[in-house]
Amino acid sequence: MNLVSLNIETIPLGQPLPFVLRGGDGVLLAQKGYVIRNRAELSSMVARGRQLCVDTDESGDSHRAYLAQLQRLLIADTNLGEIAAMKMTAAEESARRARETRAALPDWPELQLRTTQLLRTPSPADFGARFQALHEELARHCEQTPDATLLALIYLSTQETRMYSATHALLVSCVCMVVAREMLRWPEAGVHQLGRAALSMNIAMTELQDQLTQQTHPLTAQQIAAVESHAERAEALLRSLGVADPVWLEAVRCHHQRKPGPLAKKTPAQQMARLIQRADIFGARMAPRATRSPMPVTAAMQASYYDEDHQVDEAGAALVKTLGVYPPGAFVRLASQEVGVVVRRGATATTPRVAVVTNREGMPTGEPIPRDTGMPPWKITGVVALKDVRVKLPLERMLSLA
Repeated sequence: MNLVSLNIETIPLGQPLPFVLRGGDGVLLAQKGYVIRNRAELSSMVARGRQLCVDTDESGDSHRAYLAQLQRLLIADTNLGEIAAMKMTAAEESARRARETRAALPDWPELQLRTTQLLRTPSPADFGARFQALHEELARHCEQTPDATLLALIYLSTQETRMYSATHALLVSCVCMVVAREMLRWPEAGVHQLGRAALSMNIAMTELQDQLTQQTHPLTAQQIAAVESHAERAEALLRSLGVADPVWLEAVRCHHQRKPGPLAKKTPAQQMARLIQRADIFGARMAPRATRSPMPVTAAMQASYYDEDHQVDEAGAALVKTLGVYPPGAFVRLASQEVGVVVRRGATATTPRVAVVTNREGMPTGEPIPRDTGMPPWKITGVVALKDVRVKLPLERMLSLA
């Protein structure tokens, strides 16, 4: 918890609270939306909680918007009557923005299907326009809501087999763009160039990839040859579809080359290829197969962190530092023995924001409970396999927590 003391004069009376109200010891005094009817009721709350506080970890956005509105009114020397009448404006505006954000979130099943159709049966007649629209939509979400986008794609990747290739391409493209933008500080043109290359890296074997995730017998000689040659065939196919960007094409052609070493010693296309390779390894390790369960997210992180010579890989390290050891979408166990899903990255790689879904007895909490994993009682002690999570939250519910 991150409790911030409130001035009793700023608490609205006769109107729904715009945030959860807690006491000085963190005890719940009133839920968001509760109506405090009069001053006497407010005074009794103060008596019970010793002081009034808001936990900015669970109510940060609405609280900040609320206080910002009050501050603007005070600076403008607005009279107290007008301030009282306008107290809820900021909270209502915050709620409106939240609704708009939810409405703007992608329809992930539809996006998976669009990507599958485009990559499985690309046509020179419309590939350019369809691919550009798809990439622009993904890039927009990666920039505006990176944690929610990572949460959705990592969660979907841990269970998707029917449309695995498309989901994997979306995840790798997203991871690459977020890492390049936030950690490597690449210019936007390079970020988008990298995203396009990652999204199209397996275009020559999309259908085969989907088939292999459900195949229980060993690969045939023909399948092995197709996998080994897919990068070169992808470049040739993209050329035939009208792609003329030499950096994009080279990055696709080289994305399976095993060439460790400092990024600074590589060409721009080779740097992109290395980032794609590291993100590709990360995503593939987490994905299920007919013959195995998905690997724990920590194992996937470790596989991308070390290079072919068992040394720390610069691109892999950038990925881990950006996403964190426990990225959004991972399920974790806390020191309290609660189990939760990571919904947002934290201040450090090991302290993300977690929403608890089962209590220490293993029972569903009903409503997910936010936890600050930077505090000892809620420190993360390990990851939990998806199959061992007793509560199956819909993706939309998890995204609302990010």
